[in-house]
Amino acid sequence: MAGHSKWANIKHRKGKADALKGKVFTRLTKEIISTVKQGGADPKSNTRLRLVIQKARAANLPSENIERNIKKASSSDQADYTEMTYELYGYGGVGIIAEVMTDNKNRIATDMRIATNKRGGSVASPGAVAFNFDRKGVIQVVKKEVDGDVLFLAVSDAGADDFEETDELFVITTPPDLLYQIKEVVEGLGLCVEEASLEMLPKLYISCDKEAQVANLALIDWIEALDDVDAVYHNMKLED
Repeated sequence: MAGHSKWANIKHRKGKADALKGKVFTRLTKEIISTVKQGGADPKSNTRLRLVIQKARAANLPSENIERNIKKASSSDQADYTEMTYELYGYGGVGIIAEVMTDNKNRIATDMRIATNKRGGSVASPGAVAFNFDRKGVIQVVKKEVDGDVLFLAVSDAGADDFEETDELFVITTPPDLLYQIKEVVEGLGLCVEEASLEMLPKLYISCDKEAQVANLALIDWIEALDDVDAVYHNMKLED
């Protein structure tokens, strides 16, 4: 369970997510509606809805909001949301992936054109960037009063792929289908999970000069601010 350090990139994404917390409830609302449209309104039979509700509660979305949006999604008048992935090339050959959930494909296509017109880069063909990323679960555990050896052994036995230590957190990488199972193992030890999410982690990181890094971050910031964009991943190597 060893490998290159992913923390600089994880830390960057976490920082951006913290800065965009105003969008979190909107994104969760769309995810609830889309999940109900696809699999029904009963969490007992709709596994994905059950996980979305768990995520919504972890983000402190009020229960009445969750119930209201489940009911809203059951209405034929409620628009559905389409999940899409945009792949882009940034400066210096850096790959960028934007995960989108939208009710208007033309709007997000226009927004992406504007982003590259304003901040550079280009939209890539499907698969051109994604081949260099793996979908993984990422669990962040607050280190305070945590026995790292006990945690390491527990998540290793549960099937974790990687275990990394930073100044403040333990970062556990999991197969995507084991994310919530391993999260329950961690919580079963009485530990605080700071965050548990599915991420796109690069297989290979690309180093850039300072000018290209600044330009790429400006492009990423622009894309992250779009209403239809849920998450942005890249394979640019960031120094602490």
